[in-house]
Amino acid sequence: MSREFTPETERQRLQLLGFLKPELLGSEFTHLEFPRRVLPKELGQRMLYRDQNMTGWAYKKIELEDLRFPLVCGEGKKARVMATIGVTRGLGDHNLKVCSSTLPIKPFLSCFPEVRVYDLTQYEHCPDDVLVLGTDGLWDVTTDCEVAATVDRVLSAYEPNDHSRYTALAQALVLGARGTPRDRGWRLPNNKLGSGDDISVFVIPLGGPGSYS
Repeated sequence: MSREFTPETERQRLQLLGFLKPELLGSEFTHLEFPRRVLPKELGQRMLYRDQNMTGWAYKKIELEDLRFPLVCGEGKKARVMATIGVTRGLGDHNLKVCSSTLPIKPFLSCFPEVRVYDLTQYEHCPDDVLVLGTDGLWDVTTDCEVAATVDRVLSAYEPNDHSRYTALAQALVLGARGTPRDRGWRLPNNKLGSGDDISVFVIPLGGPGSYS
């Protein structure tokens, strides 16, 4: 039903804005993306790059402007806009600026949400059908498959007419993302770090109370 908005997923939107309004990049950033940071000794050489119109890569001759820091850098959870922030949509950060610079980052952060509609009348739902809404504190450390497994495990332990089953499911998801305290901090069962972010979970039953036929 939803997806993350990160510098990686919104790369082309960010690059387009940087291309159309180069003053937002100053003399510090380039809207182009390269597989790695370009070095001064590589001036005049050819390197793979991509711009706001490209999903693949092509070669270009390295110019002086290409030595600037890329607007979008890093991969996965370490991807950043202007080497500062890892999200691309939000309502705050109005005064956020690039470190040791006066360049504002807010122009690249969109306040428009993604809206998706799920028509409940198109499908039949049973008491085990739920919609899980969670903050990034949950989804940063938990996959869709892991959430689905927790849903099956917790709901199967309760009667379909027991309303507390949904509260218990939300609690189980929060505790699972938080992990358990160990010698090296809070850890998940796979020994990775638990979420250090806010973890909020809502479990919305789609089928309502009832019994299986």
